[in-house]
Amino acid sequence: MSETTRTVSPGPRPHILRAEDGTRLTPPEGWVLLPPGDAMVTRRVKAAGPHWVVQEKKGRKTFSRGVWAPSEVVEREQRRAERERMMPGYQKKLDAGRARRERDHEVYVRQFRAEVTAFLAFHPRYAAEAAAVAERVTTHATPVGSGTVARTQRIPVAQRAEAAVIAWMRHQTTAYDNMQIPREKGMRREVRRMLADRSRRLLGSYRRGDAVEASCPLQKALAQPAPAAEA
Repeated sequence: MSETTRTVSPGPRPHILRAEDGTRLTPPEGWVLLPPGDAMVTRRVKAAGPHWVVQEKKGRKTFSRGVWAPSEVVEREQRRAERERMMPGYQKKLDAGRARRERDHEVYVRQFRAEVTAFLAFHPRYAAEAAAVAERVTTHATPVGSGTVARTQRIPVAQRAEAAVIAWMRHQTTAYDNMQIPREKGMRREVRRMLADRSRRLLGSYRRGDAVEASCPLQKALAQPAPAAEA
């Protein structure tokens, strides 16, 4: 097996992996597994040359299971990282980077909330409801590492906000979470499309300023205490 750079998945045993086509693979001689958890070392090992990235998909999420690479490369980068972390000023650099990321995140959260509010576009009589929905959607969708559409970079923020609202509506104002959806190709996508249409019609009532009953799904959702993740 050539020492190329590739993505593999875990196999039946620690030293047996699977290629994308299901073929069983054994790491090249002299390679070791660098466990996930040290982003600096992982990044440098991957940049140093051939390696195998181990990823495991569970549902719609993909989890890192480490990187296979030549042992001398892994050891070299681990020693290099250890030396750097012992240098004066390293912690100060970490703190500065953390503070910068926190500021950037706060800016993004404000931008995202504004985009959610713009998408909702509720009539002034429902300004309170607009603010409440925007707060709940933003708080749920924007945490770093949440894996929600709000964290993707593939689409503009306005589209992320729209998708996040529709997803929140699907879970909070419909029976989606309790539905028994047949395991047929495309069926879940079709159900989501149907529920998205229903959510858009419901939002239309608030945009026009129509009178709504207390039994309205959105009113009922907002009447419930915010989940712990949103509190």
